[in-house]
Amino acid sequence: MATSSIEWTEATWNPVAGCTVLSPGCTNCYAMRMAARLEAMGMEKYAGLTRKSGGRAKWTGAVTLDRSALNAPRGWRKSRMIFVNSMSDLFQEAVPETFIAEVWQVMATTPQHTYQILTKRPDRMARITHTLPLLPNVWLGASVESEAYFERLNHLRNARAAVRFVSLEPLLGSVASVNLSSIDWAIVGGESGPKARPMKEEWVREIRAACEKHGTAFFFKQWGGKNKKRHGRTLDGRTYDEFPSAHASA
Repeated sequence: MATSSIEWTEATWNPVAGCTVLSPGCTNCYAMRMAARLEAMGMEKYAGLTRKSGGRAKWTGAVTLDRSALNAPRGWRKSRMIFVNSMSDLFQEAVPETFIAEVWQVMATTPQHTYQILTKRPDRMARITHTLPLLPNVWLGASVESEAYFERLNHLRNARAAVRFVSLEPLLGSVASVNLSSIDWAIVGGESGPKARPMKEEWVREIRAACEKHGTAFFFKQWGGKNKKRHGRTLDGRTYDEFPSAHASA
């Protein structure tokens, strides 16, 4: 377990490492940069997961199934909100369904924790979750960086989940027409890092309005930029740290 600085969670758990670039939101993925650094530091778990291309680290498509980390949450007595696979995507094609089922079993036997699983592959998530138990302590989410990927929300709505959420980060364009029906929570954030792409204030306000319309909890994570701390995370003079209700409908 690693304590997390991510504003909407408390800890990270990485039974899987490694991924593939799927859409424009992946271009400047922090996990690619971090995996390359960890490999350079000699961490075997991250060996071969990235390669240098155009002067930056890119995923190779290889993944590591880390069985030594699989049972870690069983040893954490204090309840935590846990982001699952901050260094990967549990539902990418390279992760076997049998291993996903093992992850599910760990989450089922640790009901003191709340697990947040975020994917860019909600179509696979929707299919696989219909073969797995519906767990009240597991939140399922999809990343949507622009209106070109609204279809991911349709797949998310088809997933069996106690709570469904969308991460609109990095937000790369206006999503004013987003349909948030049956989506319990929306996280919004601008891209951060050395090659961060800009986000407009009006795009964030549009999402806030959509959340109000659909009764979706609104969490504004950051403006982003090369120095995200300098730009902060206030919108119109206040912070938005809403979380979904504990009684959100499945």
